[in-house]
Amino acid sequence: MILAQQQYLSDFDWTSWDPVFLVVKVVLVFSMLLVSVMLMVWFERKVVSDMQNRIGPNVAGPWGILQTLADGIKLFFKEDLTPDGADKFVFKLSPYLSLIPAFLMFAVVPIGGNFRDGNDGSVEIFGHTTFLQLVDPPMGILLFLAMSGLGIYGVMLAGWSSGSKYPLLGSVRASAQMVSYEAALGLSLAAVFLTSGSLSTNEIVASQVDGRFGIGGWNVFSLGFIPFVVFLIAGTAELNRPPFDLVEAEQELVGGFHTEYSSLRFSLFFLAEFMNVVTMAAIIVTLFFGGPDGPILTSTFGFVWPILWFFLKVLVFLFIFVWFRATLPRLRYDQLMDLGWKVLIPFSLGWFLILAAIRVGQNEGWNLWIVIPVGITVMGLGAGLLTAAIRNARANRSNADFVEEYG
Repeated sequence: MILAQQQYLSDFDWTSWDPVFLVVKVVLVFSMLLVSVMLMVWFERKVVSDMQNRIGPNVAGPWGILQTLADGIKLFFKEDLTPDGADKFVFKLSPYLSLIPAFLMFAVVPIGGNFRDGNDGSVEIFGHTTFLQLVDPPMGILLFLAMSGLGIYGVMLAGWSSGSKYPLLGSVRASAQMVSYEAALGLSLAAVFLTSGSLSTNEIVASQVDGRFGIGGWNVFSLGFIPFVVFLIAGTAELNRPPFDLVEAEQELVGGFHTEYSSLRFSLFFLAEFMNVVTMAAIIVTLFFGGPDGPILTSTFGFVWPILWFFLKVLVFLFIFVWFRATLPRLRYDQLMDLGWKVLIPFSLGWFLILAAIRVGQNEGWNLWIVIPVGITVMGLGAGLLTAAIRNARANRSNADFVEEYG
């Protein structure tokens, strides 16, 4: 991995136009993300209001489209407060620890390019060949995992540095929630690595389009839907989105880890949240739905079609996240932890072992009509044993509580 990264850096020509194109792409990606966040806030308000038969934004701009901009301006001019008991340096740093990883995660997402007929997705702009993504390091998805884990520090440090108990409780809850779902997220990603044979997002998309690693087809189908479903649930929980938004802590009449924040720093947490939603939708499309892959209907402006398909797929998942928010009731915290540790992690691990057995069977020439039923049977037995162990532990705990209370 280190050698691959060194080779990637050595291929970058600092004496050519490469640095100029890199700077231009950074500006374009960051601007696109900021605009997408503004539109996402408006989109969520309008969709939820339609689903719940409410009005929603309709004053600031056409159809209320400038309402998010108006809210941002209002927060910008509000008074910035710092609690007396806060650790001032960490308190001011925490919002950026949540925002910057959200931007860096999107840096490895390919948003366009033709991957069909053996093409690698590169395009030529002003005589310069490049990918329609900010960077394509050989360990791109590991960068996604690292940045998603780094975002936890922003939440945790925000609550701790506030010098107040309620934000600390909210940050501890958020950290436990996000860490527990990191494991399920990683196991679903491991299934993608197994079939694509690469950690590069560009190669993962290419493997789904033309089957250059011997698989072919979008990963949502070739992996049997299970890793996609696990990734979607775990990603929703890691985003702190409904029905997993327990860090808001309305039962305590406070806002959670960001209770002591105001003005621009307060808005940075929500900017990071909605930017993470857009990034997570883009990552899901990249890993399981072929990224920008789609039919190129006309040769004229053919490079536009992959970009169009990518954004249409992302829009579908943005709608799904909003749909979750508008319809699903909030889980209790014990239900949240049970779902992560007792359902998603064992289930994704068992499915990964089945996929590994299928891959070994393909390499060794085994009969897959035997391998697959045996694998599913073993997985079912394991699920049964785990369920029985959980029920037995609950019964023992219930009996112990009864004896302690009534003697």
